[in-house]
Amino acid sequence: MSTPSRPSHSLLVSPGLFEGLGEAALQALEAELEPVVLQGGQRLFAEGDGAEDGLYVLLTGRLGVLVGSPGELISVVRPGESVGEMALLSHRKRSASVVAIRDSTLVRISKAGFDALVRRHPAAMVGLASNLVDRIDRLTRHTKPLASTQTVALLPLGERVGLRVFAEKLAASLGSVGKRTKLLDAGFARESQGFFDAVEADHALTLYCGDALGTAWSRLCLRRADRILLVAEGAAEPPAAGLALEGIDALPWRLPELVLLQEEARRLPAPAAPWLARVKVEAHYHIRHKRAADLARLGRMLTEQAVGLVLSGGGARGFGHIGVIRALREADIPIDMAGGTSFGSIIAAGVALEWGDEEFRARMFEAFVRSDPLRDYAIPWVALTRGVKVTERLRENFGEARAEDLWRPFFAVASNLTSGGVTVQREGPVWRALRASIAIPGLLPAVIEAGAVLVDGAVMNNLPADIMSGVRRGPVIGVDVTRYGSLQAPKRRDLSLARRLFGRGDEGPGIVSVLLRAGTVGSDAQTRLSRQHADLVLEPPLLEIDIRDWGALDRAIEVGYRHAMAHMEEILRLCRPS
Repeated sequence: MSTPSRPSHSLLVSPGLFEGLGEAALQALEAELEPVVLQGGQRLFAEGDGAEDGLYVLLTGRLGVLVGSPGELISVVRPGESVGEMALLSHRKRSASVVAIRDSTLVRISKAGFDALVRRHPAAMVGLASNLVDRIDRLTRHTKPLASTQTVALLPLGERVGLRVFAEKLAASLGSVGKRTKLLDAGFARESQGFFDAVEADHALTLYCGDALGTAWSRLCLRRADRILLVAEGAAEPPAAGLALEGIDALPWRLPELVLLQEEARRLPAPAAPWLARVKVEAHYHIRHKRAADLARLGRMLTEQAVGLVLSGGGARGFGHIGVIRALREADIPIDMAGGTSFGSIIAAGVALEWGDEEFRARMFEAFVRSDPLRDYAIPWVALTRGVKVTERLRENFGEARAEDLWRPFFAVASNLTSGGVTVQREGPVWRALRASIAIPGLLPAVIEAGAVLVDGAVMNNLPADIMSGVRRGPVIGVDVTRYGSLQAPKRRDLSLARRLFGRGDEGPGIVSVLLRAGTVGSDAQTRLSRQHADLVLEPPLLEIDIRDWGALDRAIEVGYRHAMAHMEEILRLCRPS
């Protein structure tokens, strides 16, 4: 006996939603369906509305679930999923608003039709309940992207932007790594919505290349986009006033991202600050015209495959981070974003500046090994040291570089003693951000920034994987060099008369080592929570290296390298999923 073919009803775009129904029941239900078409930005229903209009199933596009005012995006409804069933099942008002993130088509099942379906075919509840549970599960966990990107709108800022050439290069870069990509420009403006739906269904990623802001084609690009890229020449003069982005303003919780095209020969990017002052964006990227690696990194950002590296504090043990970075580079694992706390923030800034392995070692040797920058002791009115040497070393190595103008997205974490929380530093002079992030209380003077007292980030969060995970761009690798105990109790007591007279009967750790460790121990509980946001945490075994043993540079690098290589299979599985 042959197996009957699966019916091709519109409700079956998601296998399992109404899979418990037989052919006759599906046909009866299909007859009652009402098509609904929403343009990007249009509201389906509002929080507090009644459920009389019924249940909806999304066929194409994306819906956003929002709560509160002006509306926080808490979940995304994908094609094949239902929305509105919670109010029907509970007989309560709508618990959230639902808005079309981009042009969408749906079908509606009336409340009467839904009630009749449940009475006659209780099995229909199974698929709906499963759909609802999946959405709640995504809501309670959502450290990952709310929904994968399928469409991207690219719009030019300024007349000099060669947007078409840039879009073609981006599409080619995505295609070279197996992402089936389609580029659509204004030549397709007269096509039907069905055409665009079919193109998007047939490709992993569809790039909508807009023309001038405000045209009918650009408005359509915006309505169909999961993500919006505004593209500008980094060295060009930004507009004199704030940009009015028609179509983007309709979805204030969906911020665009900014791509600043940079010349290959630049040591540092042309500054982003003038552009960031004109347009509100979620993120910005510096992309060199002729650098294939930059385009590949942008592609990973768009497809949620960008690798974020988070580095902990830990004094001299932080040299182990350099070994981990060397291992990642040897295995061709990209580091697309970098952030850290305390000493880890220094290494993360070097990654964002594209320091090579030898440059890392040379700079760390000059800054820490040749002479200890923590030895400029002072009368301890504010701290045990003046902090002058530390500041000088940071300025020598990072110059006038700004955190928002590094080749890779970067952040440093400081503890804000004024607010009692953490301060995430993504803008401003790099050296100053690092100086705040390493300001161990009692050892280095605090940094005063905008009226706030900032000290070592390790006081409150020594492994800020939660901050990296929060940007939702891809897998997060954390490196924790303080997981193992940092200070050892004395093994014996010296009870000689001289030492007892001068109060030195017990030889414990020095005051600087104690302050270094004290600066991290208070955040251990928070760090344990933050670690849960990393997809993989590496813990190089650096117990034998004292946190002030700057001379252990090469040894720590080697330990970090060998540890990362020992876990390379896990790293490859994470960063190169099949």
